[in-house]
Amino acid sequence: MPTKKRLWLSGVIAVLILLPIVSVGSAFNAVQSMQTVGTVESLEQALYGTEVPVDIAIPTETASATPDVPATQTAQLGSTSATSFLSLLDQLATDDSPGTHTGYNRDYFNAWVDADGDGCNTRAEVLIMESQSAVTTRGRCTVSTGQWVSAYDGATLTDAGDLDIDHFVPLNEAWGSGAYGWDSATRVSFGNDLGYDASLLAVTASSNRSKSDQDPAQWMPTNHSYFCDYAATWVAVKWRWSLTVDSLERLTLQSILNGCSTVSITVPEKAVVTAGTVSEPVAPVSDGVLDTNYGTCSVAQANGAGPYYQGVDPEYAWYRDRDKDGIVCE
Repeated sequence: MPTKKRLWLSGVIAVLILLPIVSVGSAFNAVQSMQTVGTVESLEQALYGTEVPVDIAIPTETASATPDVPATQTAQLGSTSATSFLSLLDQLATDDSPGTHTGYNRDYFNAWVDADGDGCNTRAEVLIMESQSAVTTRGRCTVSTGQWVSAYDGATLTDAGDLDIDHFVPLNEAWGSGAYGWDSATRVSFGNDLGYDASLLAVTASSNRSKSDQDPAQWMPTNHSYFCDYAATWVAVKWRWSLTVDSLERLTLQSILNGCSTVSITVPEKAVVTAGTVSEPVAPVSDGVLDTNYGTCSVAQANGAGPYYQGVDPEYAWYRDRDKDGIVCE
C-alpha cells in the first residue's frame, strides 16, 4: 500500500478512536456542571428557601474559612476574631442548676452609683458615652437628649427617657451564674461596670423588658444582624466576671459563633472578683419627699428618680410593677 494512503488511513483510525473519548469527557464535564448547579441550588434552598424558626438563632454573617483554634488557646486581649470568643466560652465552667442559687436581690448590685464622684451616675455615663451626638443635660447630670441606636432592634432615639441601660448579662442571671458567691464590692462593681464598654448598653425600654433576665438560649434580639456581636458580648462579659453557663446556653452560643468570622467587640480584661457571703439587705426607708409623677418609669429614671417600694413609698402606686416584686422603677 502506498505510503500516503497508509498515512491517511492511520489518521482516520486515530480520529475514530479519539472522538468517543472526547465525547465521554464532555459528557462527564456536563454532568459535573449539572451536579454543581444542583448542589448550589439545594444549598441556597436550604439556607434561604425556608423561614428561620423563631426559636433558633441563626447568624446572618457568612463565615469565612479560618484555621481551627485549640480550645485551650488563650484569646488575645483586644481580639475581634469570633474564634477568640469561642476560646473564652471553652474556659467558662458549666452549672446546670443556676436556679438553686436563691436569694437574689437587685439592691445587692446598687445600680446606679456615681463611682468617680463627677456628679454623673452610671446611667448618665453610659448615655453620654454611647450617644452619637452631643448630649444635653439638666440639673446636675440628667441626660435629656442625644442620639442613640438601640442595637437590639435597630431603633434610633433622641430622647433619653425612651432608653433603658441594660446590664448585658442581667443581674438575676449573673446572680445564678456566680454572683451569689461574691462580696458586696464585687457585686456593685458588676452592677456599674464602666471598665468594659460592652457590659452596659443603652437600648429601647421595650427591647430591654422583652429580654428581661433571659439568656441567649431563651431570647435573642430582633435585629438579626446583631446576632454575632450579641453572642460574643455575652461570652465576653461572662468571661470577664468568671461566671458560669448552663449546657443549653453553651450550645446556643457555640452554634451562633461558629457561623461568624469577626465581631465588632474586643476581648476584655479580667475583672477582679472577690468571694464573700450574702448579707441581709437593709429594709428600705422612705426619704419623706414626694417626687414628681413622671408617668412612666423610663422618664422617672431619666430624672434620677426611683426605685419605689410597695408599702414604703407613696410613688409606688403611680407606676406598674411588671414583675410583681414590690418594687417599681428599679
